[in-house]
Amino acid sequence: MGSQQSSLSTTTSANMGADLKPVGEVEAKVKPCCVCKDEKAARDECMLFSNAKDPQKDCAPMIEKYKICMKGFGFELP
Repeated sequence: MGSQQSSLSTTTSANMGADLKPVGEVEAKVKPCCVCKDEKAARDECMLFSNAKDPQKDCAPMIEKYKICMKGFGFELP
């Protein structure tokens, strides 16, 4: 029975390893609408409610945080 138990453990470990996917493949399936929600909300709120003459310039730090977050998921923004 001891040899069967070792065999089952090895088989289970091998099967579990087979189910793992490289990080790149997992990230590629993420939709841009589903990531960086907090950063996007902060950016949008800043842009919509800014009293500055140039909201884009005023909100540049939040815009940059959003771009960095999206880049972390493989999305390149202009």
